[in-house]
Amino acid sequence: MTRSPYELSATPDVLARLHPRLRTYFGPIPPGHVGRGEGVFTVVGTPRRWLWPVLAWFARDAVMFPVWERDVPFTVENRPARVRRGAHGLEERIAVRAHRTFRFRSGDRTMVDAITAEPDGLVDHLGRHGRVSALLRTEVDAAGSDAGALRLVSTRVSFRALGREVRLPAPIAPRVTLVERFDDEADVQRVSLVLRAPLVGTLYRYEGAFRYEIAPDRDGG
Repeated sequence: MTRSPYELSATPDVLARLHPRLRTYFGPIPPGHVGRGEGVFTVVGTPRRWLWPVLAWFARDAVMFPVWERDVPFTVENRPARVRRGAHGLEERIAVRAHRTFRFRSGDRTMVDAITAEPDGLVDHLGRHGRVSALLRTEVDAAGSDAGALRLVSTRVSFRALGREVRLPAPIAPRVTLVERFDDEADVQRVSLVLRAPLVGTLYRYEGAFRYEIAPDRDGG
């Protein structure tokens, strides 16, 4: 079975520190199967309404949404995939494509992204068209309150425009921090994502808990 992008980009010592239940989530998905999770986000979005017009633009490509809601039910589906990257899109990368569907009061909205293992490391391509990408540093603590949790921190953000990839300068680039940990006592996986920008602070976030399993993909993707 092909290794997952997380396994391809992280060193063995980092993977060894990962909580056993998280290895299912970040490990390979067998052919003909899908990873499915269901839970509730305690918060989604931002209360800073002046940011909503910008988030509405990102919502058109299923990246972020102009909302600020609590106790939002959601589902996630992870499927193995291959995406084309590199010059002229000729290089095929092993990927995990995720669809997170939020049950907002105004209706369902789905966030889409694809994780790939690139020569530089783990990269998250955001949205249906992957125009925004973030290079991620993978960290797993061996001790402390977050022992066994996976933390992904963006170290570079870029976007594609007119067939070219443009990297945002570090002093102005937003930073994404994603933490996935397993709560043994509650028997749930907990997730927290925060998007921050220099000088501005938190732009967007979500956090919550869910249960996850690998199951036969009867929907055929």
